[in-house]
Amino acid sequence: MISKLFIWLCVRWFRFTGWHISKPIPQSLRQYVLVVAPHTSNIDFFVGVAARKVMKLNVKFIAKKELFSFPIKGLILNLGGFPVDRSIKGSLVDQMAKNFENINDFAITVAPEGTRSKVNTWKTGFYHIALKAEVPIVMCGFDYQKKWIISSEPFFPSGDIESDFIKMHKFFGKIVSKYPKKAGYS
Repeated sequence: MISKLFIWLCVRWFRFTGWHISKPIPQSLRQYVLVVAPHTSNIDFFVGVAARKVMKLNVKFIAKKELFSFPIKGLILNLGGFPVDRSIKGSLVDQMAKNFENINDFAITVAPEGTRSKVNTWKTGFYHIALKAEVPIVMCGFDYQKKWIISSEPFFPSGDIESDFIKMHKFFGKIVSKYPKKAGYS
């Protein structure tokens, strides 16, 4: 009940403050890694929750399994949380690729910076997950200046991470984050 109220409030706030979706992610896309950047503010979570509801996406965010316990387990699950066990031997990449293999409708959201602070390099796990699972990447940015949710066409990683990251940085470099000085794209 609390999660439904929270989502409802996020959507109302999203609409009241003038946010729009520039191009929705295709409903027919069943498996993908949604890369959301630049991530510079906690407010990004509220924008993301609202955008996910408005676009009718069934996309999850990954979180350590320890967070999925009473009293907040139901809330996190209803907001799209997906537990991962970091104590299992093997990597998170392997765990997530296995989930893509076993779950037909499965998409995850990742902030490649891994933090709201300015970083010079991205974490690469999302890229390796998409590559190993053979699923596309969809880029999505929250442009606070225009109040637009901007999404890319899905693309499959080529295996040339440097080349693919150059394209991705170019896409995200046009998006004005909540705190632009924290964004590290050019």
